[in-house]
Amino acid sequence: MIEAVLFDWNNTLVQFTWDDELLAAGHRAALAAIGSDAEPTMFTERYRAMLNDPASREREYPELLRGLLGPLGEGDIDRFIDAEHDVWLPAHEPLAAAQALLESLRTRGLKTALVANAWPDPPRLLRGDVERLGFADLLDLQVWSPEVGVRKPDPAIFLHALGQLDVDPAQAVFVGDRLDADVQGASQVGMATVQALWFRADETPGIEPDFMAFTPMDVLNAVRRLAG
Repeated sequence: MIEAVLFDWNNTLVQFTWDDELLAAGHRAALAAIGSDAEPTMFTERYRAMLNDPASREREYPELLRGLLGPLGEGDIDRFIDAEHDVWLPAHEPLAAAQALLESLRTRGLKTALVANAWPDPPRLLRGDVERLGFADLLDLQVWSPEVGVRKPDPAIFLHALGQLDVDPAQAVFVGDRLDADVQGASQVGMATVQALWFRADETPGIEPDFMAFTPMDVLNAVRRLAG
C-alpha cells in the first residue's frame, strides 16, 4: 500500500529557466546590497568561470562567494544571497496543475513531501518560495539538502524524509525529473519512482524509472496502479 508521495522541487513542481540577463542583474543587485566595489561584469565573468569547474557545486555557496570577493561577514553573505534571490524570482514558474495534484493525493489520504537539493539558495529562502507559491499547506514535510548534510542521490536524504514521515520506503513514491539524483537515489532505498517529464526529459543512460509521467495525471495513474 502506498502511504506517501515525495517530490523534487526544480523542474518538477516548479520550472526553473536559466537567464543570462538575470544572472548579471542578480550580481549587480547583490554587490550593491553589500556595498562591494567589485565591478559587476568582471564578477559575473569570474563567477561563470568558477561554475565551469564541477567541484564548485560541491562547495557551500558562502565559501564560493568568499573565494570571489574575499572575507565577508555572515550579514554580508545573507544580504548578497537575498538580493540575488529576489532578482531570480521571475525565473521560477510553478507547474499549473501542481496544487491540484497535491490536493488530489492528500484527498486519497497520502502524505506529501518535498525532498530537494538546495544550491545556491539556502533553505530559509526556498521555504519562503514554497510558501509564496502556495505549496506549504499542501506538504507534510520539506527536506532540503543543507539541513541533512547530504545531497541526492545519497540514500540518507531519502531515508531522513521517510523517517520523518514514518513511512517505509516500499510504501512511498518519489517523483522527480533527474534520473541520476531523483530516480536512482530513490530506487536505491526501495521507493517506487516516477520520472517527471513535463518540463525536461533527462536521458541519463543506464537508469530507468518505474513510471514515466508526461503530465501530472500520469503521477495519479502510477499511484493508482501501485495501490491496486
